[in-house]
Amino acid sequence: MKQINKDQHSLEESGNADDVLVNKLDDARIPGFEAEFDPDEAERAGAFLEDALSEADALDSCIDLDDEG
Repeated sequence: MKQINKDQHSLEESGNADDVLVNKLDDARIPGFEAEFDPDEAERAGAFLEDALSEADALDSCIDLDDEG
């Protein structure tokens, strides 16, 4: 029986997790298919990447306000 140390086991699980994530992302591109991601998978896929404007940037970009009063 082959002995696997803890570090090797973690690497194998990580590689398998990457494969699962790639497959889920491929499935998510199919119209009508509802792929489910656990929180860790969603974070690894970039679902929670914060890229919103700051409040100051949003105010600076506002063209609806009339400065003339």
